[in-house]
Amino acid sequence: MVTDRQLATSKAINRRTGRTFYVATRLLPKRVRHPTYVLYAFFRTADEVVDDAAGVPSDDQYAALERLRAQALGRESTDDPVLVAFREVAETHDIPDAEIESFVDAMATDVEKGRYEDYAELEAYMRGSAAAVGRMMLAVVGADDRARARPHATALGEALQLTNFLRDVREDIEEQDRIYLPRTTLERHGVTEEQIRRLEFSEGFAAAVHDELRRAESLYWHGVRGIRYLPADCRFPVLLAAVLYAEHHRLIRARGYDVLSATPRLGLARTAWVVARTRWRWQFRRDPETVFEAVSAVSEGAGRRAGTGSSSPTR
Repeated sequence: MVTDRQLATSKAINRRTGRTFYVATRLLPKRVRHPTYVLYAFFRTADEVVDDAAGVPSDDQYAALERLRAQALGRESTDDPVLVAFREVAETHDIPDAEIESFVDAMATDVEKGRYEDYAELEAYMRGSAAAVGRMMLAVVGADDRARARPHATALGEALQLTNFLRDVREDIEEQDRIYLPRTTLERHGVTEEQIRRLEFSEGFAAAVHDELRRAESLYWHGVRGIRYLPADCRFPVLLAAVLYAEHHRLIRARGYDVLSATPRLGLARTAWVVARTRWRWQFRRDPETVFEAVSAVSEGAGRRAGTGSSSPTR
């Protein structure tokens, strides 16, 4: 069993590094909440191997990830409380080794790759990172019909990560020398890599962010449609996570799509307001799609539901 110390360590990592996700996680039932803390801590531990590696040679980063892979898969012993707890959660909830492998492979991609030619290339990366996270969460939540829920969990994981990419353009280029906006999208609107390096905002950059925002919003709708397949006591927290992440879209639009001069952040007051508004709606209509349309920032966009004639790119 996961010990109190291991759980406390994992929870502290979640609270410190993922405040938006932490808010929604706290509302999950205990049987799901505790392993979710462990999953998140594992994800952050792997992520930090490459994100907090200034001055560390790439070969050393790859070696660290391979050790983490072996420990996460139970092939190598460890006394790291996060990895020990993760292995316990993975075995208890039958998380496939393939998902763990895919996730670590994606983290390895970040060691040296910082540009993506088109969305297909970015999507392949997300299939190992955000989508794998969504599928691991699905195993912990315990959907009755996992096969039907799986594509929706994949889409929601990708939507959340795309929101992070759009929110963090400034931080990604300044701190990690990464640009997650597809090069084809940037070129279509006349935006160069040098402009982004200089944090030079333009109408073309605004249009590029708008296009990728619309892509993410189509994925949100596909993801939210699958919440119905989750256990009843997990639906609201998962819906709330989607609403909170999508709230960044409201902030981005309010800034005229300028994510270069500053990074949009949800403050505590706004977060509390979104939680209260979503919970109030949920009391009267416990339908994820209806509530998401009523309260989320995504509902402000044209062609808000995928498949309704919107010209927004999806795949």
